[in-house]
Amino acid sequence: MAFESLSEKLAGAFKRLRQKGKLSESDIKTAMREVRMALLEADVNYKVAKDFIATVTERAIGAEVMESLTPAQQVIKIVNEELTNLMGSESKGIHINSKPPTVIMMCGLQGSGKTTHSAKLAKYYLKQGHRPLLVACDIYRPAAIDQLKVVGEKAGVPVFEMGTEQPDLIAKKALGHAKDHGNDIVILDTAGRLHIDDALMEELCRVKEIVKVDETILVIDSMVGQDAVNVAENFNTRIGVDGVILTKLDGDTRGGAALSVRAVTGKPIKFAGIGEKLDDLEVFHPERMASRILGMGDVLTLIEKAQNVQDEKKAAETARRMMENKFDMNDMLDQLVQVKKMGGASAMLSMIPGGAKLSDDDVESGEKQFRRIEAIIQSMTKAERAKPSMIDPKRKRRIAAGSGTRVEDVNRLLRQFEQMQKMMKQFKKNPKAFGRKTGLGRMMGM
Repeated sequence: MAFESLSEKLAGAFKRLRQKGKLSESDIKTAMREVRMALLEADVNYKVAKDFIATVTERAIGAEVMESLTPAQQVIKIVNEELTNLMGSESKGIHINSKPPTVIMMCGLQGSGKTTHSAKLAKYYLKQGHRPLLVACDIYRPAAIDQLKVVGEKAGVPVFEMGTEQPDLIAKKALGHAKDHGNDIVILDTAGRLHIDDALMEELCRVKEIVKVDETILVIDSMVGQDAVNVAENFNTRIGVDGVILTKLDGDTRGGAALSVRAVTGKPIKFAGIGEKLDDLEVFHPERMASRILGMGDVLTLIEKAQNVQDEKKAAETARRMMENKFDMNDMLDQLVQVKKMGGASAMLSMIPGGAKLSDDDVESGEKQFRRIEAIIQSMTKAERAKPSMIDPKRKRRIAAGSGTRVEDVNRLLRQFEQMQKMMKQFKKNPKAFGRKTGLGRMMGM
């Protein structure tokens, strides 16, 4: 995941601070040198890192830290606040006009993921109740129009194309088409180049002259590191951009682009691409990203993900079955499927406070446990899932063989399920006790 190395190095620096009861100016400066090196290694712009450290150091050696009972925590609080400021303080989505259509022009270098993220953005707004239209303005790259048609179909969004006509004319005709067909958002997928050149910039400027573009969104591959900042600065100077979509933030990237783009260009990161699926696009929240970097988790995003993947009627039905003590293995399997849709155990753990501190072995162990439980339940018959108490030794051997596990694993799952049912009974009798060790605490610890 992005920022993994940076998070580890910052955790090390802050751990040394926590070991000291009272901090001296020398302690803070030593820690800030470590933080500065961690930022530079994460490919954060040199000037951005320098200014960031100067601001944090100035605040950290002030009275609010030196006179605090927990100085190390105060330093971490300051770093968290300044990281948030660095990335834009608050999330800023795309402004949707009250009088449609809203025209969004996607731009960037070739290979940055413009076409895929045009479809992701279209699907995002489709789920918000809008009627987006994708427009194929990339007339140069082989199969670019076909690619947009394919991802558009997957997203459930119509695609407007005119073959190899000039992009400015295509954009103008698409706008008329959108007005005639009730599309309230028009997303222009423009051409990219392997590098910034005058021909690319002139073409984008012509499109903006012919069509009133409401938002110019720059798509940047976060894997390119420091170069991403240079690209953003160039595009902003030549054509003017309103915001950025950072792609591949789920990959093995150092994350420096996310910490530098806004500081260098003054333009907010509006969305982040966090996977290859069309649903893998999330609004960029600076305060949540800062929290993730510092290993504090991101519970709000976790809740939002759960709401997005969970069917409300199904969730209500599951809750009702739990309250009536009718929760069975079929319900448990449904919950495992929901977890997989949210990115699996590793994605969830990265958003839980303290989850980032878990080792790769711990995370992998959690993933294996999820897969093992799923395999065991899927090896049961419908009758066995509905009534696990009927599973005798002979059935256990069959289930273990079918799931590639051991009888002990099947026994362990059945015991855990039995404990869960007991917890539900206790909750029904005494809801107030559920948060104590006799209730939810024991269930979660299980």
